[in-house]
Amino acid sequence: MATVTYDKASRIYPGSERPAVNELTLEVGDGEFLVLVGPSGCGKSTSLRMLAGLEDVDRGRILIEGKDVTNLPPKSRDIAMVFQNYALYPHMSVYENMAFALKLRKTPKSEIDRRVKEAAQLLQLDEYLSRKPKALSGGQRQRVAMGRAIVREPQVFLMDEPLSNLDAKLRVQTRSQIATLQAKLGITTVYVTHDQVEAMTMGHRVAVMLDGNLQQCDTPRTLYDNPGNVFVAGFIGSPAMNIKTVSLTETGAEFGALAVPLTREQIESARTGGSKVTVGFRPEATSLVAPSEGGLPIVVDLVEDLGSDANVYGHADLEGVQERFTVRTDRRNMPSMGETVYIKPQVESVHLFNATSGERI
Repeated sequence: MATVTYDKASRIYPGSERPAVNELTLEVGDGEFLVLVGPSGCGKSTSLRMLAGLEDVDRGRILIEGKDVTNLPPKSRDIAMVFQNYALYPHMSVYENMAFALKLRKTPKSEIDRRVKEAAQLLQLDEYLSRKPKALSGGQRQRVAMGRAIVREPQVFLMDEPLSNLDAKLRVQTRSQIATLQAKLGITTVYVTHDQVEAMTMGHRVAVMLDGNLQQCDTPRTLYDNPGNVFVAGFIGSPAMNIKTVSLTETGAEFGALAVPLTREQIESARTGGSKVTVGFRPEATSLVAPSEGGLPIVVDLVEDLGSDANVYGHADLEGVQERFTVRTDRRNMPSMGETVYIKPQVESVHLFNATSGERI
């Protein structure tokens, strides 16, 4: 097991002025499961490949267990990587695929046999050891790829979107298996995904990236409850948070017919961003109210019946612009498409951001 440190690590691809990863500073604890998440092109996979030694580090350093590995080849870093496309040898059996790296190291046969069988038992692959990859399902192939990494007993696991080729049901099942397995093995793991639900359910901490820059790194609960800026607020959570930039008044934020009261301190902080303030409230922290309660009227565009509850999507006219809103409600109170309903955020659950910088107030 080991710690991993990114010390102002940057990667600038030839011909590009903007770094793919810009001065990333991040500490991964011993035995921690850290998830790198963000939209396509944010630099998360490049960050992982820099740690693996598959991409150069143009500035800064990367350390594993305090040792500078910036210029070491991948084989000298004591890491094991699990790829999106499994990368299994089609002509080899499951056993041979899992044993291959150990054979290259000239590990004794008895030790190879012990490690492969232990990993197979851990991953419930015992009965498939003699099969070729083509005779396995996608989920089974991914478990073989995991097994191949486990038998190496590395200091650090690196996983690059390992579940993106699986169907939705299998993805949910496999992510719980990976999280359980990591907890059992206790090996430091850096995991890359574009799926924020995956990130929130698997990671001890989640690092959110955008345009090569680290936006925030914290526990899933903290990211959800206290997002550090507008991007993190909008990216974390499904359905996404309602985020609107509206006029700032002497008493709060003005959403047309709806006034969101703010404290004097919040108003003073918001004024540094000018006469506007960015307000966010999550769909589940928004209520459908009676017209007399001073809510914002929205016209319902779509209703998703999820069984236990429902997501209501609608639009409202704010300062001459059509703005979309989402509300999660009890399915017994589901409105109809085209109906006008009134929404009101729960004041204690409102998030405020500077309208200019996007930083949390």
